[in-house]
Amino acid sequence: MDQTILFHYENTEFKIKDEPRFVHWILKLCNNHGLNPECINYIFADDEYVLAINREHLDHDFYTDIITFPISKKPLCIDIYISVDRVKENAISFEVDFENELKRVMAHGVLHVAGFGDKTEEEAKLMRQEEDRAIELYQ
Repeated sequence: MDQTILFHYENTEFKIKDEPRFVHWILKLCNNHGLNPECINYIFADDEYVLAINREHLDHDFYTDIITFPISKKPLCIDIYISVDRVKENAISFEVDFENELKRVMAHGVLHVAGFGDKTEEEAKLMRQEEDRAIELYQ
């Protein structure tokens, strides 16, 4: 399996079911946005683990579904922390299945590194469109 994209699991029973398929998808998404990562580490964890990262590194005291850290630009290395608990809650709130929401969040981190923001209403709308396009790439 490609060693560019790695999956790590902290404080969760969750595991990606078909890692090679997800790796292929993320690499395709990166390629579509002109990214050539040397490493992307997806760290799947529970709410408390991601909250601790949010507090320690961003001085934010709230739960979040994703935190993206571009570690270096050349070579491009990224750590993406995902709260499986938040993804499950969001899937229920948005009335989508868990895997669809998981793909959305996984793509979201890559899209941030590709230059997409989500602070303004217009940025958030464009981000959502790009997330939808990313999900369509999954085969």
